[in-house]
Amino acid sequence: MIEDIELETFINDVYEYYGFDLGGYSRASLKRRVSRIMNLDGFSSFYDFLSKVKYDADYYKRAIDELTVNVTEMFRDPSFYKVLRNEILPLLATKPFIRIWHAGCSSGEEVYSMAILLQEAGLLHKSILYATDINTKVLESAKKGIFPLRMMKDYSENYRDSGGQEDFSNYYIANYGNVKFSEDLIKKMVFSQHNLVSDTSFNEFDMIFCRNVLIYFDNELQTRVINLFDQSLAVLGFLALGTKETIKYSIAEGKYKQVKKEKLWRKIK
Repeated sequence: MIEDIELETFINDVYEYYGFDLGGYSRASLKRRVSRIMNLDGFSSFYDFLSKVKYDADYYKRAIDELTVNVTEMFRDPSFYKVLRNEILPLLATKPFIRIWHAGCSSGEEVYSMAILLQEAGLLHKSILYATDINTKVLESAKKGIFPLRMMKDYSENYRDSGGQEDFSNYYIANYGNVKFSEDLIKKMVFSQHNLVSDTSFNEFDMIFCRNVLIYFDNELQTRVINLFDQSLAVLGFLALGTKETIKYSIAEGKYKQVKKEKLWRKIK
């Protein structure tokens, strides 16, 4: 594991050389991830690794991609998706057009999960799902709608546990150890790079997902990002966070109301 002073040197040099600000990321998480990349790529010396990052732009890009990738899955936390299906979608159905932002979407499993819910509710035709991440590598993967076949058993169980009634395999075609999801889902998605640390709001949304991303940020950055979501969310819109995340200390009390006991809030003013 690298030392604290080495991590600070890495953060400062990345900002100085490339303008990329890792300063608001959780130090414990960053330390684990930098140490993991060094081990993966065979660096025994931190300063050899740092030199490679500073003077090889292609390697810097690889390192940032590894540092910013988040693990996700389809219909993760099925009880959350059950509330979406039964409580939230009927409310969104009253809108003439539905805009949804998946912030920090990683490889896109959550975006496809939501598209399936919208399709089953008869709402996909009047919806658009904006999916953003800082990591261009995972965005390229997400755009294709291709996922490992071995994951489908677990995803299918999550889908059923979330209240899904269809045969999950109807949504994809399997081929050589992978599956490709339906173009009917993909054509309603817009994937683009967006940095939650430094970029601003780009639209007004009826629902924003940012699940299991804020846990990698320190308190100050969490507050900044939640306020970005607040600026981007329409009144009576919904904000969804991960199981260990909250808006409690970031937004004025009384502005949002929690839905059920899920990490899901409605903006009421």
